Amino acid sequence: MTSERLDAAPPAPPGGAAPARSRPPSGSGEGGPKRPRGAPSGDADRASAARRAARRSRRYQRDARWSPYALIAPFFLAFAAFGLFPLLYTGWASLHRVSLHAPTDMEWAGLENFAQLIRNDFFWNALGNTFVIGVLSTVPQLLMALGLAHLLNYRLRGSTFYRVALLTPYATSVAAATLVFAMLYGRDYGMINWVLGFFGVDGIAWESGDWSSKIAVSTIVIWRWTGYNALIYLAAMQAVPHDLYESAALDGASRWQQFRHVTVPSLRPTILFTVVVSTIGATQLFGEPLLFGTTASGGASGQYQTLGLYLYEQGWVNFHLGRASAIAWTMFLILVVIGLVNWLFARRLGKSQ
Repeated sequence: MTSERLDAAPPAPPGGAAPARSRPPSGSGEGGPKRPRGAPSGDADRASAARRAARRSRRYQRDARWSPYALIAPFFLAFAAFGLFPLLYTGWASLHRVSLHAPTDMEWAGLENFAQLIRNDFFWNALGNTFVIGVLSTVPQLLMALGLAHLLNYRLRGSTFYRVALLTPYATSVAAATLVFAMLYGRDYGMINWVLGFFGVDGIAWESGDWSSKIAVSTIVIWRWTGYNALIYLAAMQAVPHDLYESAALDGASRWQQFRHVTVPSLRPTILFTVVVSTIGATQLFGEPLLFGTTASGGASGQYQTLGLYLYEQGWVNFHLGRASAIAWTMFLILVVIGLVNWLFARRLGKSQ
């Protein structure tokens, strides 16, 4: 029975010719696995597969090359619409005499608006007030933030609560904070004068005084931004290796010496960053002085009028859009100088490290 099954020949294909046997793939013998149905076979199929692979490769290369640009394009489109265009428009308006009532009616003035700013005493008064309030608010703010971050860097019970509490002033609106401080600094019924009365100090007219008004505005800035900077310092402190503190402790360094010789040097880049950001914020100070006295003039004699407040007065009170644009560009150039100074300090700091 076995010999009969082996001798049985398969039926012949139509036409009587036996099908041609395809050449097995290299490396496989006659007894190798069968090629799956539909797989490429022959030179034409291999060429087609190679073309498809080349197309996939080119598509992948295009995707890897252009996808990052497509993903960041929305930001740059928004920046061009709301950042670059206003910058260029104010630069063009600063070279013209133009009123806010008719911003399309421009008369060429060249650099006249900038020349008027240089000759204007109110501009220099505003620039000086911006510098003084910036120093009075930035230096104590960063020192207090550094001290608070140092305390929070220890293992304290309920440390999460303290961190959230530090961030609360930052989350408070500038209008609400300034309203509360304006009441605290009231001449007749303010709590500050009430407390000073226990020490024999007569009531101070905080809003009308020269230095007292600057100190009052500075305290609002300090209260709002100290906690924010403290959390930045705290994050940087937690990245300092503990080996440095252990080595300093083995050498007999006290807590204060560890803070001076280990913590502060390790935080130099972070301190430089907060100084630059706080200086930029002080240059743009606007809401606190405006709401503290509820006038754009910054007091009866402009004793706390900042550059931002002076810009607002020229543009939205006096309707001189060209002069306001010149002030805006002057502030922009000041910020560019601050950025260049920051770059030089960072470069020198990197070389020293």
